Amino acid sequence: MPGGATRTASFADTIGGWFRLIAMGLLVRFGFIGNTCLTTTRRTRRIPRRIEFFEGTLTSTDEIESVRIFDTTLRDGEQSPRTSFDYNDKRAIAELLDEMGTHVIEAGFPVNSEPEFEAVSDIAAATDATTCGLARVVEKDVQAAIDAGVDMVHVFVSTSDVQLQDSMHASREEAVDRAVTSVEQVRDAGLEVMFSPMDATRTNESFLVEVVEAVSEAGVDWINIPDTCGVGTPSRFAKLIALVDDHTDARIDVHTHDDFGLASANAMAGFEAGAHQAQVSVNGIGERAGNAAFEEVVMSAESLYNVDTGIDTTRITELAKLVEEKSTIPIPVNKAVVGDNAFAHESGIHAAGVMENTDTFEPGVMTPEMVGASREFVLGKHTGTHSVRKRLQELDYDPSDSEVRAVTKLVKEFGAEKEQVTDSVITRFAEEVGVSEAESEEVRV
Repeated sequence: MPGGATRTASFADTIGGWFRLIAMGLLVRFGFIGNTCLTTTRRTRRIPRRIEFFEGTLTSTDEIESVRIFDTTLRDGEQSPRTSFDYNDKRAIAELLDEMGTHVIEAGFPVNSEPEFEAVSDIAAATDATTCGLARVVEKDVQAAIDAGVDMVHVFVSTSDVQLQDSMHASREEAVDRAVTSVEQVRDAGLEVMFSPMDATRTNESFLVEVVEAVSEAGVDWINIPDTCGVGTPSRFAKLIALVDDHTDARIDVHTHDDFGLASANAMAGFEAGAHQAQVSVNGIGERAGNAAFEEVVMSAESLYNVDTGIDTTRITELAKLVEEKSTIPIPVNKAVVGDNAFAHESGIHAAGVMENTDTFEPGVMTPEMVGASREFVLGKHTGTHSVRKRLQELDYDPSDSEVRAVTKLVKEFGAEKEQVTDSVITRFAEEVGVSEAESEEVRV
């Protein structure tokens, strides 16, 4: 009937309209046509400064807008068991950190001793970076930091019940009062002040908010949220940072420990949640399992989030070696960014791929040149012919394909015995196989 036909046509038109809207939305979403009707403002993507980020599952690099680096190598880093820095060590490390553009250098704990006070004072006078001195919420501690001539005083008090009861032997009310008094003491001296509720990740949430609001009202500049015992996980830590951000106008700093190997990940999660700064130490040294590593946080920001930290990353390896020497804590060979194996390849498939295009089996967004390191092709049990040929040619040999295969067989057998394949070993194998030396330029002419 006409009425039924009209209703059927209207229903069909409606369904067709829905499909057209859905199709239009998909075309806009994937960039096939421009969006002329939506008015949503999107933040302009910054032009990559170094290397274009790879297409794939992790192409988004706009979760973080800025990253500041607070280095605590000379304070928490020095608290590594069986480690200490003398005056000259501290000055040398601080000088390099300053030259690299580090935003804040926590030079030490001034009230600890006369030599410590002198080192902090001299670093404060000699560096362009903001220098910071640590202080408990005790008047003499705060005054010592002020007298040392630092730009920022970092005051802290335990806030978790276990530390209040069994370390500080103080009540929650006493902790809040001391925190506020110390913040006011620094403010009265005209210096920048940072406050840390120590053991924040194990602190009662409502009490943490109470402390944060109290020091914020007292005029604190920075609130540092420390995962003192390394129990944070990235998503949980991010939620904690967001919570704190809701209760303060101060800028937020994070301090993460590596008891479960999550320190750097937690620091980056803190940035994603709105933190402005992270406390790090070179090579990740520090209490127990250490802190978020300077090199890991800086390169994650630079390479994975495309944030210009202002740090001269080309000196990162130099800095790592200096701290290794002064701290006597060896860098693990598999340490991210600065370990000897960070840009080393032995496996035949990997080495061959990297020789063809380094992006095949390296991050691509981080190269050895960016951190002042170099790439290495290691010969051993897993070596393939590409690496052997390359090494023979570097040693001025001109091997045939069959000679390369023969030398590779010897290399694999030698490496399987856990022996190191050095240049002298390769030379010996080349002579055994009878590999010809390459002609010199003079001979060819």
